[in-house]
Amino acid sequence: MRKASSLWSRWWRTVLFFLVALAVAISDQLSKAWIRSNLAVGQSLPVDRFTSFTHTQNTGAAFGIFADHTFMLTIVSFIGAVVVLFYKFYLCRRFPFLNNGVSMAALGAVLGGTVGNLIDRLTLGYVTDFVAVGTFPAYNVADASLTTGVSVFAGSLIYLLVKERQEAGEKEPAPHGD
Repeated sequence: MRKASSLWSRWWRTVLFFLVALAVAISDQLSKAWIRSNLAVGQSLPVDRFTSFTHTQNTGAAFGIFADHTFMLTIVSFIGAVVVLFYKFYLCRRFPFLNNGVSMAALGAVLGGTVGNLIDRLTLGYVTDFVAVGTFPAYNVADASLTTGVSVFAGSLIYLLVKERQEAGEKEPAPHGD
């Protein structure tokens, strides 16, 4: 019975991983398509005093670094997607404490964001960015998902490592006084 429960749990985490990745990639592409069809490049649609939808074309990476390096960034995106999939299907077996729902959802967000921006790079030669907050550079759903996914995964990793050390510390015998 325990083996069936373990298989179900593993299957569910895999489904969660791919559902999050798919949801992020689809919402990213739909939001970018809406921006491209409703706003000219450089045009803004105010949301509130600090936020607007501003259609921009980014040939670089986050914050516009590496501008006009689309080919290199496309290769990096492919490598990033492969690394996430390698982790999901190989490293999770080697480090089972990282194979949990939070980690899988976070990695799904990373994969979905990577794929969302990769689709833009392959089809358009640039990434459509549109969320402008204050003086912060414009970003998109994929960028937000990548950032959130990496942050949640890192936080989960730190939490699990601290928890593992605490549990290991509890198992050690208490030192004897002289």
